[in-house]
Amino acid sequence: MSFVFVSGDLALDFVGTRKWRRGAAEELLATPGDLARWAVEAGVLTEVPGVDGAGLRRLLVLREAVYRLVGQGMAGEPWAEDDLRVVNQETGSAPARMSLTASGVVRDGGVEAVAADVARAAVDLLGDLANAPIKECVGPECTRLFLDRSRGGNRQWCGMEECGNRVKAAAYRARKAGATG
Repeated sequence: MSFVFVSGDLALDFVGTRKWRRGAAEELLATPGDLARWAVEAGVLTEVPGVDGAGLRRLLVLREAVYRLVGQGMAGEPWAEDDLRVVNQETGSAPARMSLTASGVVRDGGVEAVAADVARAAVDLLGDLANAPIKECVGPECTRLFLDRSRGGNRQWCGMEECGNRVKAAAYRARKAGATG
């Protein structure tokens, strides 16, 4: 399994590690190793961090708090205090340590660094929600959130590869079936 980064924001990409929330949800961070791989693939860290079960649970709590806060913000609802507390607590975690080496930038850290970077991205996003064009994918089962930075502000899918092609192919098949039936 590989992760996709189509949301345009670190916090939203992290929220997207739980797919299909309205139906049979798919957990992409099922093991500590999955979280470690995500951290590297997302560019949060350059080395695979050591992650244990407690670290994974900690990040899953953060992920769900961010998801709920974004949903509440999009709906114009007040934010839940418990979720604010989770996110704000993690912004105080130690961020990744950055260093410049002959081979480039190294971002080093553990679960704390991942939590700090995701929480800070969420605070940046939610703190300017009025100017954050957050949308939910229109794919029938997809619940991925993304920033619509398209020129016309008319992006509909999390990504063409993920959902756009599926929706377009299904519409084409339906049109063909209607034309022959």
